[in-house]
Amino acid sequence: MPHFSLHIREEALDEKVEPKLISALTDAVGSVFGAEFRRLVGVELIGVPQRRRAVGGMVVEGDAPEVTLSLREGAFHLPMVPDAPGRLVAAITDALAGVLGEAVREQVRVTLVGVPEGRSGVAGALV
Repeated sequence: MPHFSLHIREEALDEKVEPKLISALTDAVGSVFGAEFRRLVGVELIGVPQRRRAVGGMVVEGDAPEVTLSLREGAFHLPMVPDAPGRLVAAITDALAGVLGEAVREQVRVTLVGVPEGRSGVAGALV
């Protein structure tokens, strides 16, 4: 199951933004792997007070979204989805800029984590 963890400034989150972020990130995966893939996407929004986010020893100004998408390693190498990693990074960045505003684009950091087969589980069983 593809799973997003989005760390963002707590103050950027509210009842209007949260569903938009969830939908946009879900759509980003669907835009790369197909609409039917959307039903598998999990999203976790993690708000961090601005004073607790720093880069290079300096508190980060602005929203500075940091996104981790973990999914099966094999998904990055499907022949029917050429350049999946590059397409995912672009789609995720576009999704966040679409919800939070174009000014956030330069602050978006995306990490893609490939989980090897047999290294994840559901309901107590390896999948």
